[in-house]
Amino acid sequence: MPAAERVPLRSVTAWLLLQSLLLLASCLPSAAAFPKGCYPSEEEGLKTFRCSNARLTEVPRDIPNDTNKLFLDSNRIPFLPRDAFRDLPLLLELDLSHNAIASVESGAFRGLAEHLHSLDLSSNRLVSVSKDAFSNLKAKVNLSNNPWLCDCRLQELIRTVDLAAGSSGGIVCHSSAQEEHVGKAFLQVIADTDFCNVYKKTTDIAMLVTMFGWFAMVISYLVYYVRQNQEDARRHLEYLKSLPSKQRRSEESSTISTVV
Repeated sequence: MPAAERVPLRSVTAWLLLQSLLLLASCLPSAAAFPKGCYPSEEEGLKTFRCSNARLTEVPRDIPNDTNKLFLDSNRIPFLPRDAFRDLPLLLELDLSHNAIASVESGAFRGLAEHLHSLDLSSNRLVSVSKDAFSNLKAKVNLSNNPWLCDCRLQELIRTVDLAAGSSGGIVCHSSAQEEHVGKAFLQVIADTDFCNVYKKTTDIAMLVTMFGWFAMVISYLVYYVRQNQEDARRHLEYLKSLPSKQRRSEESSTISTVV
């Protein structure tokens, strides 16, 4: 075949190859869309997205929605906002350990209740979290190595979540209303102390003290009112005694009837 006839054929082949590559690239997730240090992979047949040690300060937004395992450990994430993972309906495992998480908003894990079976929040800065933040969550949760405040709120949280095996001993009282609890495992403390019952008793006592205060104020006012009226009546009678006889009798009768 003449060279002049082979050139167009090569051009067509190159053009088809270019189109195929462009089509393939459009079907694959763009690496440029992921934060630096994050990448997708497949581990044991599960679609995984790793962002470990990526210096993240928030939960990434461009996580593939077919992700099964998400690793956000060893970053600088300070809090988890509402609906932080709502676009990940197939998520099975979520690792948020070794961050700076100090706050978890109610609804942060909304949408994960049906499938998530492992949630790691260990080694963060959690002091107090509402039980509503884990509402309907069935996952095994690791809450160890956080600076917990041991109180009724933590007690309600522990009763709500399903703790990961072997993690309960790592939930230690970093602070507490009672100094002797500091440094002890929370489950050990609540074996002897019901924080919520103590809180209820304290609230009841405060209510009784308030009611007694109001009652004392009412009684004091009544005593003052009676005494003031008696003093006014006594002064009026003394005034009447100083009047002439006839006028005094008339005024005394009027005063007596008024007092009665």
